Amino acid sequence: MHTVTGDKLLDSLFDGVYFVNTERRITYWNAAAERITGYSRAQATGSSCADNLLRHVDGSGCELCDTRCPLTDTLRDGKPREAAVYLHHRLGHRVPVSVRTSSVHDEHGELVGAVEIFSDNSSSLQILMEYEKLKQEAFVDALTGIGNRRYGEMTLTTRVYELHTHGIPFGLLFLDIDRFKEVNDRHGHKTGDDVLVMVAKSIATALRKIDVVARWGGEEFVVVLPGANGAVLAAVAERMRMLIEKSFLMTGAGRLQVTISIGATLSRPDDTVMSAVGRADRLMYQSKQAGRNRVSADEG
Repeated sequence: MHTVTGDKLLDSLFDGVYFVNTERRITYWNAAAERITGYSRAQATGSSCADNLLRHVDGSGCELCDTRCPLTDTLRDGKPREAAVYLHHRLGHRVPVSVRTSSVHDEHGELVGAVEIFSDNSSSLQILMEYEKLKQEAFVDALTGIGNRRYGEMTLTTRVYELHTHGIPFGLLFLDIDRFKEVNDRHGHKTGDDVLVMVAKSIATALRKIDVVARWGGEEFVVVLPGANGAVLAAVAERMRMLIEKSFLMTGAGRLQVTISIGATLSRPDDTVMSAVGRADRLMYQSKQAGRNRVSADEG
């Protein structure tokens, strides 16, 4: 009869699991935690989750590690907690997760630490699976893994057709990384590529399941929001802006963060692909001129 150890059982779980001692040092990190966060067991064990590791933020972009961390609060009062947060992935982007925390006691009832279980809530999992199917048709950007310009144009052509024949509207976001040339000049093109990947993945985590993101060229991206109204357009755009502002890479020079400028527009009855993209592009430049790291929107 074979015996399965506790570690092997935890490694077989789909959810991430990690344990911290009373000093908030990570002493256990399961295989799913590696997969969801990108941090290996060796990288995580012995560190603090506040040491530029997970750095949870809430839906408003507030960092929780130093003030309202569910795990720290559970260590303090022993009460279990649940929260929906965005963790920091090793590649820099944010991943939406549901976290549950519980205190851990020894056989004498003494508090010895706390455990956090977290589940990936990202609709980008489905998006990435869909992109895998498209790879054979050359619709995927080789660097970032999201749709390429050809895929973006194909999607927009379909949405414009639906607009003209069935009156189904769509929203469109045009995004540009702020001061990207400075990133390349200061840190090199390899780091610039890493920033592009980070931004692309952060955009993907902010989307609804029906939305599409494509790299339009260089540091530019487009996002198509089928059936969106003004409220959806504003909410998705602001969530993207916030998540990218709160994403970061660790480099030899320290923490590297970037921001994006966004132009957001709703479709108009007489739109073509180029008229919609051109309008969103002009709105994006309004964001640049207004100081960057912001959303400029109209309602079609």
